Amino acid sequence: MSEPLILCENLVKIYKIDAIEVVALQGLDLKVQPNEVMALVGSSGSGKTTLMNVLGGLDRPSAGRVVVAGNDLLKLSDMALNDYRRRMVGFVWQQKARNLIPYLQVEQNIEMPMIMAGVGQRARREWVKELIAAVGLGTRRGHTLAQLSGGEQQRVAIAVALSNRPALLLADEPTGELDSSTATTIFDLFHSLNRTFGLTVVIVSHDPNVARHVDRVVAIRDGKTSSETMRKFKDQGDGAGDSGAEDQDDPTTHVFEELMMLDSAGRLQVPKEMRERYGIGDRVHMEETPEGLLLRPVVGAEAPVRRLAPADEPPARKVGRLGRMVNRVRGRG
Repeated sequence: MSEPLILCENLVKIYKIDAIEVVALQGLDLKVQPNEVMALVGSSGSGKTTLMNVLGGLDRPSAGRVVVAGNDLLKLSDMALNDYRRRMVGFVWQQKARNLIPYLQVEQNIEMPMIMAGVGQRARREWVKELIAAVGLGTRRGHTLAQLSGGEQQRVAIAVALSNRPALLLADEPTGELDSSTATTIFDLFHSLNRTFGLTVVIVSHDPNVARHVDRVVAIRDGKTSSETMRKFKDQGDGAGDSGAEDQDDPTTHVFEELMMLDSAGRLQVPKEMRERYGIGDRVHMEETPEGLLLRPVVGAEAPVRRLAPADEPPARKVGRLGRMVNRVRGRG
């Protein structure tokens, strides 16, 4: 297997707000191969958007290791990190206004980042023409945003994100404002661009159904990778394998395999719902069997903690001097 384009090892990101520390990523491990189309999913506050910001060079990690296309993001200087963002990464946001200038035409929006980067006029025009064709907007190149549908605007945003010829495209909820049919078209476009330009695409989403549109889904819970779902295609027999490009849009040809992920220390995240279902508390029995490892609940172990209702739930994973002081007072009480 080739070297991964993205390698995260024991990645930690801590945000400091006055005396409070919020641990957004807690020793996360992840590998993404070149030319892969994959998704990161998780509930609000799970750490998926923080991870995308770190991979894009918008946030610096606090500890651990994150390497993208040979760039160790923890060690880059500020100037080198800015250069990394300009050369290596393209961003597509849910809010199209973050990518687009409303009073410019389609080709002008795509050309603008290249003008700012100092690309020559001839090279700009050739690349703009190729990008417009790649996103299927050849007949709309002279239109302003107000003359385009929501899906067409998102296609322009994708072309803008590719104007710097990035190796990595990061898309944050790129179909969140689109209907299901248009969303499918956008996912198909990501695969087309992946094949045409050898692009690696990482999509951040809260929707687990994104698995039907990508090759692999990694779920993030509480700042760590938890599980991985692989999409495969049925072959003519009983197994699974590649069935040809013509079947990729047919849901009946898909099979999904979900695997639990272990971090570099061998730790396993057992989902809360599963712990509650089997009465697993703070300890388990682990036995070796001929079929593999067996986990069994421990009688009398402390019961799993149930989460509060969302309206009553306090901010997650907040620690710091104030929190430690409160905990000491509670301990004396």
